[in-house]
Amino acid sequence: MKTYIVGGAVRDGMLGLPVQDRDHVVVGASPEQMLALGYTPVGKDFPVFLHPKTHEEYALARTERKTAPGYKGFVFHTDPGVTLEEDLVRRDLTINAMAQDEQGVIHDPFNGRQDISARIFRHVSEAFAEDPVRILRLARFAARFSQAPHDFTVAAETNALMKQMVEAGEVDALVPERVWQELSRGLMEARPSRMFEVLRDCGALARIMPELDVLWGVPQPPKHHPEIDTGVHVMLVVDYAASRSYSLAVRFAALMHDLGKGATPASEWPRHHGHEQKGVELVEAVCQRLKVPTECRDLAVMAARDHGNISRALELRPNTIIALMERSDAFRKPQRFLELLRASECDCFGRSGLPDARFPQYDYLAGALAAVQQIRAGDIAQAYAGQPQQIALAVRNARIDAVRLYVEGLKS
Repeated sequence: MKTYIVGGAVRDGMLGLPVQDRDHVVVGASPEQMLALGYTPVGKDFPVFLHPKTHEEYALARTERKTAPGYKGFVFHTDPGVTLEEDLVRRDLTINAMAQDEQGVIHDPFNGRQDISARIFRHVSEAFAEDPVRILRLARFAARFSQAPHDFTVAAETNALMKQMVEAGEVDALVPERVWQELSRGLMEARPSRMFEVLRDCGALARIMPELDVLWGVPQPPKHHPEIDTGVHVMLVVDYAASRSYSLAVRFAALMHDLGKGATPASEWPRHHGHEQKGVELVEAVCQRLKVPTECRDLAVMAARDHGNISRALELRPNTIIALMERSDAFRKPQRFLELLRASECDCFGRSGLPDARFPQYDYLAGALAAVQQIRAGDIAQAYAGQPQQIALAVRNARIDAVRLYVEGLKS
């Protein structure tokens, strides 16, 4: 029985990055032996055990065979006779197919060390094509390892294989929950745009999120740097959100905010009449299809609908500002409203040629909300106890007056 550290821990150690989790593979052992040594079984599809002291995962060396489309169509085989190389060959990328034994010796049968030095993502074997999740994982790795000195590119033969997988319909077999899991993790990486670049290059984005894919080639309006198209703009917006360490909800809203422009006829540019409502409908469709969590969906819908209004905040009348807050449920969920402002800030900064841009709309609307929060709706309700039908209007008028006084105070 021999144990090895495998996968990401070996890779990250070679890259000089912090090692978060360590996975182990066990060669030459049976489930009965692992149980006798005090390991706790946790694997459902194949034998995985937790170490009795460290609680790290130890998986028995295994082989696998494709039996059906998608990423669940596999039969796994474990046996004490399965070798380390037979286990490693089933892994996705050469940089993830290395193992370190108990003496610290690196076992690298597929030249992962060489690909780390060259900063290349390369598939280990043709078995890569059997699991479409690997396309998403590779794209996510591209978002993580995207900045010098860890800026990786995809090997030409690997990209070609991924294109074949897309054409064969493998990506269409992915379940929504797994797609969202990988996309959301990629959005939280240092440079999310690289994930979408990889997915576009192999054709997977058009299958997974066609509403986003069509934005490349759609022009930006003349006042918004027409030298870049909307797809490029959206990538700049998402990367800005990542650079500010904003939440997943803000990053997803940044990704979704301009979907309506892809459904707007070219004849309507640069006015884009109605593109906000089209954007809302498309965002809702994406979120329903991918089963996006409620907090991400709601913020994305609000950003698609109102990022343009927020950008014009300094020109809005007090009653229009209150209407914006009402639509966004800002009085019950003020923190989410502030995140909506952040998503709109990303739209401003995510444009070529605006490195020193300011976004005063955030402070302006945040200040207006703070002023409105001083209104005591309960006191107003008591004052209109005999006229309950007037309460809502009285509260709204008080909020409008609060914004008006706030704006006048800024001007004085």
